[in-house]
Amino acid sequence: MARGKDVRGEARRRARGELEGEVLAALWAAGRPVTAAVVQEKVTGAAYTTVLTILTRLCDKGLVTRRREGRSHVYAPVDDQAGLAAAGMHSLLDEGGDRAAVLARFVSELSAEDEKLLEQLLHGA
Repeated sequence: MARGKDVRGEARRRARGELEGEVLAALWAAGRPVTAAVVQEKVTGAAYTTVLTILTRLCDKGLVTRRREGRSHVYAPVDDQAGLAAAGMHSLLDEGGDRAAVLARFVSELSAEDEKLLEQLLHGA
């Protein structure tokens, strides 16, 4: 299935936050500050104005920086993908109520490999 189309070839709506994720992925892949036009080339099926709107929202959320370069702006992610995921995990943990219960549930559902990795990270090995 092509991105942006369903199996019948009809346009499909992106899931909430999916477009923001695609824009961030394009910025991470660029590896340097880039214009909205460069981002739009990497995001399938998104209009230039839509990409600008998403970049503005990401700037407002503090996830992307914007600076003027010539007659346009260039955009760059504030953090890498791992940093963004970690911040999201912290945010969910803060909103989850009983921290011990949330962490216990999270750890109980880790794969054996992830459990071993977490243990190594916690003990500085």
